[in-house]
Amino acid sequence: MADRTIGVVGAGIVGLATARELALRRPGTRVVVLEKEDRVAAHQTGRNSGVVHAGLYYAPGGLKARLCTRGRGLLRDYCADRGLPYEECGKLVVALTPDEEARLDALHARADRNAVPGLRRLGPEGIREVEPAAAGLAALHSPRTAITDYTRIARSFAADVAAAGGEIRLGAPVTAAVSDGDGARVTAGGRDLRVDRLVVCAGLHADRVARAAGDGAEPRIVPFRGEYMLVRPEKAALVRGLVYPVPDPCYPFLGVHFTRRVSGDVEVGPNAVLALAREGYRRSDARLADLRDTLAWPGFWTLARRHWRTGLAEAHGSLSTRAYMRSARRYIPGIGPADVVRAGSGVRAQALDRDGSLVDDFRIHRVGPVTAVRNAPSPAATSCMAIAEHIADALDGDRGGAP
Repeated sequence: MADRTIGVVGAGIVGLATARELALRRPGTRVVVLEKEDRVAAHQTGRNSGVVHAGLYYAPGGLKARLCTRGRGLLRDYCADRGLPYEECGKLVVALTPDEEARLDALHARADRNAVPGLRRLGPEGIREVEPAAAGLAALHSPRTAITDYTRIARSFAADVAAAGGEIRLGAPVTAAVSDGDGARVTAGGRDLRVDRLVVCAGLHADRVARAAGDGAEPRIVPFRGEYMLVRPEKAALVRGLVYPVPDPCYPFLGVHFTRRVSGDVEVGPNAVLALAREGYRRSDARLADLRDTLAWPGFWTLARRHWRTGLAEAHGSLSTRAYMRSARRYIPGIGPADVVRAGSGVRAQALDRDGSLVDDFRIHRVGPVTAVRNAPSPAATSCMAIAEHIADALDGDRGGAP
């Protein structure tokens, strides 16, 4: 029997893309999005760097690699159809040392297996042709890496959901979610809702909502604040597109980089420091319940023992603009501490397993009528429409297993 009501928790870009896909794919099904804030894209979606990734970094064959490639094409076409910004400004991944050159070669091989379009390896002269102000021994140039405005895309998805007969309830925090075998009962914003299927895309609170609906404890969300610097207008022209470091395999989400935005601004960042609240966008933001959840998770202490030196270095950069820019200016020497001002910040919902392992790939669980997106880090925004297809396909199959 066809599902009569599908609930989606979270009006970030993954939740809205999923609601849109389900509403369009299943005419006559009631799709209800439950969002605790008074607007869509209030957290990770509205605070990221706006990059549309081409798929350089991800393990071939994994969900990230497959869904990033598919999602990029879907997103590009959607933006063209709706008149939304989509600029292929290109990305340089720059190696500064011989050791980084070796890692760059390994990255090149991985990117080739992921069929990243137009990729080429450059020497110092080639780097200067693409980014005249940049420095480095070698680089990979990804010309199809793009920038967009994910908040505007999320708003457009929300309009599509409404146009297809769906409903978006803002100011409706989920306070209870219980699976009853054939469906789930959800309390949000003081109102009860019975759904045949529930999809949890709750971002920073994904673990809590998923556990309440019957999923397991693992992985746990540990929040990391990422802080950005804004390049002063007189120096912004020194950066044409995106300039990234070669990723460290031990810390794949670290590495301050230069990012041009569709507004014309250029940002530097983000760093990564432990946040004392899941929505802790300022250093002073702290919430006892969030901190208690972090400290109670065994995986956090394992992570802290392994990587405390890196954590201290990131904290130092958070407090000192000079320290923050020390590594960044190696890539664009003409931009130093005096050329930036502190800008906004975001909080990354880092999923952490019990053994202290950082969860890298997308992780989507299926427990009866509940599908829970437990880990959706970058490139989730790039991949959002492909993630939505992936979830909808699994619900169409309705085999009861994990998608």
